[in-house]
Amino acid sequence: MLLNNITFRLAWRNLWRQPRRTLLTLGAMVFANIILVCMISLQFGMYGLMIDNTLSMLTGHLKVLALNYKDDGKIRQSIDEAETLARQLRNDLNRLKNKNFEGESAANNDTEGENNSVKIAVRGKAFALASSEDRSFGILVMGVEPEHEPQVSSIPGLIQRGRYLSDSKAEEIVIGSVLARNLQVDLDDEITLIGSGHDGSFAAAVITVVGITQSGMTDLDRSIAQMPLQLFQETFAMGNGAHEIVIRAPDLSDVEEISIRAQRLLDDRPSLVLHDWDDLEPGLKQSIQADLFSAWFMYGVLITLVAFSVLNTMLMSVLERTREFGIVMSLGLTPGRLGRLVILETAIMGVLGLAAGILIGTGLVAWAGIYGITFPGMDEMGKQFNLPARIYPDLTVFQLALGPSIVFAATLLSSLWPALRLHWLEPVQAMRAAG
Repeated sequence: MLLNNITFRLAWRNLWRQPRRTLLTLGAMVFANIILVCMISLQFGMYGLMIDNTLSMLTGHLKVLALNYKDDGKIRQSIDEAETLARQLRNDLNRLKNKNFEGESAANNDTEGENNSVKIAVRGKAFALASSEDRSFGILVMGVEPEHEPQVSSIPGLIQRGRYLSDSKAEEIVIGSVLARNLQVDLDDEITLIGSGHDGSFAAAVITVVGITQSGMTDLDRSIAQMPLQLFQETFAMGNGAHEIVIRAPDLSDVEEISIRAQRLLDDRPSLVLHDWDDLEPGLKQSIQADLFSAWFMYGVLITLVAFSVLNTMLMSVLERTREFGIVMSLGLTPGRLGRLVILETAIMGVLGLAAGILIGTGLVAWAGIYGITFPGMDEMGKQFNLPARIYPDLTVFQLALGPSIVFAATLLSSLWPALRLHWLEPVQAMRAAG
């Protein structure tokens, strides 16, 4: 213990022989750690925002579909008694979530329970020919539940003019701005839908346009329209059937738990399949992985620069003490003990840089987690496209410690070469070389 204490004191004093050099190297480590803590937390926060924004458009976190409907998309591949099943899922899954709020006050339970409840909505889908007085275009018609659809989709919040669907039985429809321009229709105008029903019969309806949406996505605004589910079922001879039960979890971290619970409820219905967002949007995960790869390439460059800075510092420190090392080696101190001293000096500097970087970085990330980060134009864009106007970093222990831990490991690796040089050092030559 005494030897270890003396070794630590020697390492500490050696660091501050050249305080300017040590502070500059330590500053580089702290700066790199702060950058890594902030950027990694912000990056994962942006991924969460990107996933939520993408899934909130139409996909949801989970979907119950008929077998093979995901690949074929045929109108006959429907879910029987879809609304009844959705009601069962809604009651069971929310009963599971509400257990997390037992013991809290009633007011807190109401607020937290609403924010943390599982949102579920039923949709029907069919392709139809939409016609106005002068033009016709093929579109995807979606039958939705007006009371539940706003909870799982951001489209109801993208109304540019007019209003969203209000009555589950009303003969009304909401269309995209591009489709409205193509059909040359406006609010309160009528469009005719012609398609094929679930049973192969002829489907037709004349519906009034009550709302026009603008999502900023041309393909979506040109090809999708929404109408009340009950009217959709009557028009396309669906009976009580539908094609999708969309499930939106309170948070992305809850998806796995909800998926397991929902799958248990579907075990007695082998004709139905539960898909998670990764199955429904495979390109989303691939784009995140590609962005992660490019980001870590840049992080790797930063970590490499810090490692070389530490390597340069330790090499200079060893060279300056060549005569000193030669003397103590001639007195019987082994190169291994001296090498461990050099590594300990680097470790002390690495721990200081890691602690300071995590402390300052955590403070900045915590502040951004409370107030968010915004950029010029984000408020206007958020209002226009029904998206959050601020980015909140994802604050977890793993993400806070990941970057600084890699920097610390890189600094220790950079000290191996100066330590190994001591094994080839001859005491007599070392004392002569130093004059």
